[in-house]
Amino acid sequence: MRESLDRALEGLISETLRMLSLVREMTEKATEALVEGDAAKAQAVIAQDKEVDALELKVEDEAIKVIARHQPVARDLRLIFTVIKSLTDLERAGDYAMHVAEDALLLSKEPPLKRYVTLPEMGRRLQEMMDVLSKAVAERDVALARKVLELDDAVDGLYEEVTRELITYMMEDPRTITKALTLMRVARSYERLGDHLENVAERVIYWLTGEVYKAPEDAY
Repeated sequence: MRESLDRALEGLISETLRMLSLVREMTEKATEALVEGDAAKAQAVIAQDKEVDALELKVEDEAIKVIARHQPVARDLRLIFTVIKSLTDLERAGDYAMHVAEDALLLSKEPPLKRYVTLPEMGRRLQEMMDVLSKAVAERDVALARKVLELDDAVDGLYEEVTRELITYMMEDPRTITKALTLMRVARSYERLGDHLENVAERVIYWLTGEVYKAPEDAY
């Protein structure tokens, strides 16, 4: 009975990590599409969002079946609730990666406002967050989960930096307003994506320790 439950739980973890990997891939591709002005790559990310949505429903269904069949308690139950709650955040993170791709597609139709530096750095930091988060889950490492929270602070700092820069562009040249607003939307999507990853890290901490941690500002 215990062996069967362990296999089922490992399956949930594996599928959740797969979903996280998909979101990471989407984020990386969306960032490349933005920097390269690659419309085809942006469209590929938009299409990929359906795969994340389908996986969310599949894993949620599997989690519910595990509860019904095995009636887990204590840490096992915390793991299942962590998976179920994290699915929503990962799905929303995928949506924000898709939004970056949608704006990259829009921006690809005209010359760039400027050479992108801070925005792709946000994308890279988010990919790092997902790499650390994946390792935290796979290795059951609380310290790594806490590191994800620290990494999100850096993403927030970059968001503030790029916002200030774009406001300056708009004030100095009103002709840049349309593009600048689109780029601000990209920055906001990155920032919100990071918030959802932070939520998942908090849930991992809860799974491993029973400790309920809440950052000052959480994604909804």
